[in-house]
Amino acid sequence: MTLMRFDPFREFDRVAEQVFAGNRVMPRVVPMEAYRRGDQFFVHLDLPGVSEEDVDLTIERNVVSVRAHRGSPRQDGDELLVDERPHGEFTRQLFLGENLDPARLTASYDRGVLTLTIPVAEESKPRRVRIGGGAATAAEPQQTGAQPAHA
Repeated sequence: MTLMRFDPFREFDRVAEQVFAGNRVMPRVVPMEAYRRGDQFFVHLDLPGVSEEDVDLTIERNVVSVRAHRGSPRQDGDELLVDERPHGEFTRQLFLGENLDPARLTASYDRGVLTLTIPVAEESKPRRVRIGGGAATAAEPQQTGAQPAHA
């Protein structure tokens, strides 16, 4: 897989939040689902209750960073009875493999789900190489159902 699965700071963040929140578990890392379909990777990130304007998506080299903010609907003077919903900053970083093209990444947002579409880089796609009579020839993109080249 070309998305980095290991996040070295995720466990540290979880433990720190439990300590500072009085052992109340607060999911601050954005849950995601990622898969490949053909020549594209799709990543869906859950951001319930977050408006599109409160989502910040940046790309630097091969790192995609998502930062979102969800505030509390409470107002001054409200009496708090129960507070189990997480508020504040939510973050997630994705480390893209060299075979992906972050320059052509696209994003959409619908009903609290941020969807990233990341194409496979052209140079990483399979290609057919013609076998010639001694001279090097340019490679062609591989097409499904293509007939073998004859010298």
